Amino acid sequence: MEPRFYKIPVCVGDVSLRVAKGHFATRNSHTNYFVDVTNQQSCIREAEAAAQQLAQRNLSQHMMVDTILCMDGTRVIGTCLAQKMTQGGFRSINAGREIYVLRENVGSNGQLIFRDNARFMLEGKNILLLLASVTTGSTVRRGIQCVQYYQGKVAGIAAIYSHLKEIDGFPIVSLFDTNDLPDYASFAPDECPMCKARQELDAVVDKFGYSAL
Repeated sequence: MEPRFYKIPVCVGDVSLRVAKGHFATRNSHTNYFVDVTNQQSCIREAEAAAQQLAQRNLSQHMMVDTILCMDGTRVIGTCLAQKMTQGGFRSINAGREIYVLRENVGSNGQLIFRDNARFMLEGKNILLLLASVTTGSTVRRGIQCVQYYQGKVAGIAAIYSHLKEIDGFPIVSLFDTNDLPDYASFAPDECPMCKARQELDAVVDKFGYSAL
């Protein structure tokens, strides 16, 4: 059955959040909501609106960034965010600087890897991790490990929606959080109460979207 989507009654500037309630399986967890950020990932107008709001949430004023590592299919948002953070008319410590926009490259073992020609965008650089949504933090941790492996520095973490306030001491800047979706819950697959209650899965979800069951 197709999930039934609706917009939560909270907007951040021109950015709204579309969700569906049910029983969903991700790579690392089961959740009772699917947060759909397809429009922000794919539509330039929506991506620019999200980037504008992220840039205004202290990313530009206080965070020196050399590279934006775009995870969860956020490269369009990342490109818009780099433009917002470097434009001269926007109050930013990054104004007039060069910011690289780097897409994640996942190896066969699930770890992030980068070719030699991309290493200069990571080594010794201040790197902002950009994600569509943060649930358990496992994807963020892979990003942190990647940055550290390539001898970069994590400048910050940003997301459209985050279930967590911080990960491993790094605060997460997000447009929406559990205050906007207070009954959001995430469970380890073997501890999921919906599975124990024999509630069927509605969909399997990943960074590309969902596959209804």
